[in-house]
Amino acid sequence: MSLRAVEKEVGISNAYLSQIESDKIKQPSPNMLFKLAELYDNSYNELLNLAGYPTPDDIDGIEESSNASFVARLGSITDEEQNELLDYLAFLRSKRSRKD
Repeated sequence: MSLRAVEKEVGISNAYLSQIESDKIKQPSPNMLFKLAELYDNSYNELLNLAGYPTPDDIDGIEESSNASFVARLGSITDEEQNELLDYLAFLRSKRSRKD
């Protein structure tokens, strides 16, 4: 596929894709890797591993594969970011429980 075709399919700019291909971007975001893995029908875990991110198999204490995949997509986060994500999740869950 051309860079323009990939850009159209996954919404990643062809300039960014070119920088990944030429190794100017050494660690693309987990979200970008997820999109590319789906497009090319490659293993997301393998792309994460190649880019230096933890994979679901590397994450201790996470038993459900969907949770492990989600955590792996986030990449490294700070304690502050983790707390903010947990606060936001609690907010979303409280909104949902009010609707039920």
